[in-house]
Amino acid sequence: MAVERTFSIIKPDAAARNLTGAINAMIEQAGLRIIAQKRVRIGRTEAETFYAVHRERPFFGELVDFMISGPVVVQVLQGENAIAKYRDLMGATDPSKAAAGTIRKTHAKSIGENSVHGSDAPDTAAKEIAQFFSGNEIVG
Repeated sequence: MAVERTFSIIKPDAAARNLTGAINAMIEQAGLRIIAQKRVRIGRTEAETFYAVHRERPFFGELVDFMISGPVVVQVLQGENAIAKYRDLMGATDPSKAAAGTIRKTHAKSIGENSVHGSDAPDTAAKEIAQFFSGNEIVG
């Protein structure tokens, strides 16, 4: 198995409910290491760039508005098969369909307010990490 990095966002709904510590505990219990983390406010242009892949979808505007609605916590996670491991830990986008013990089953309010984002592939992870972190902010 390969040690890899993935990108995570604790979204505004979870940050507003003070769930950063609870979500971080779940991440660490899953065997992932948080090697960079900061609380930020994402601007509209930054959110539009981040979610550009969804630009043509009907929910794009609502997604951008949600992501700029309050502070988020951006993170770099590292571990064996980190991308797949974190996606499993996040659970299904729809919290009602997420497996027990996942972040979304435990903390998400709805499909839209689903508490976390995680990269879906190595190239996506690299791009997302670079959007929010410079090399000296990542300490693995």
